[in-house]
Amino acid sequence: MQRISVIGSGTMGSGIAHTFAQYGFDVALVDISAAALTKAQATIASNLDRQIKKEIIAETEREDILGRISTYTDVDKGVRAADLIVEAATENEQVKLSLFEQIDKRCPQHTILASNTSSISITKIAAATQRPEQVIGMHFMNPVPVMKLVEVIKGYSTSNDTTNKVTALAMQLGKVPVEVNDYPGFVANRILMPMINEAIYTLYEGVADVEAIDTVMKLGMAHPMGPLQLADFIGLDVCQAILQVLHGGFGNPKYAPCPLLVNMVIAGKLGKKSGQGFYTY
Repeated sequence: MQRISVIGSGTMGSGIAHTFAQYGFDVALVDISAAALTKAQATIASNLDRQIKKEIIAETEREDILGRISTYTDVDKGVRAADLIVEAATENEQVKLSLFEQIDKRCPQHTILASNTSSISITKIAAATQRPEQVIGMHFMNPVPVMKLVEVIKGYSTSNDTTNKVTALAMQLGKVPVEVNDYPGFVANRILMPMINEAIYTLYEGVADVEAIDTVMKLGMAHPMGPLQLADFIGLDVCQAILQVLHGGFGNPKYAPCPLLVNMVIAGKLGKKSGQGFYTY
């Protein structure tokens, strides 16, 4: 697999495109918004400059990496030559199902279709296509160029061949692939999101303030970032969406989003990306 299409140019999509290009792959970065693509290119360039300062890459590599990334606002053109498509669009089930139905009809028969979803069923996504055995989850962590983990999620019909190819590909990117099965939240978010939700409840019930909660978890549990700050970086709307998937999938009230989280999302306080969440940015 040499030609990679990434659908969605937000934080995760731009990071995935950056990482593939850094490791020598040709990348088509696709988004319906030209402005979003321009912003993504600027972000990737800035992150490459940071890598140069940290001596992760040489300065001479910068332009080659950027040159491997082409941008498209037309999905059909962006996926027509892909060996692998990694979808990194918004965490919305209907958006993803519609997108996979579309790209399944537009890309070559051999193309593997991967989703970077945080929680939505790979089996359900695969059912929207005519190639369920070639659909898989490839859940990168943020920031993608830095974080080593990739959750490789097998849907009900995902073939061993597809799983093996994606696992090998993740290793080519310098990542550590971990194979998991297709249940709500997979592993990472099934464990992480209840912790974040409980931290929000701890604030909601007045047990302690934001900085106190985060400080306890950083100093007491050796977490590099407190759960409330982490929620801000993930996006409070994304946290709510994942919790809703967990709640719906398991039917357990412990996964229901805290009322404070729901109200903050309604108010547009989404975390770092909106400038205001539990902290001000």
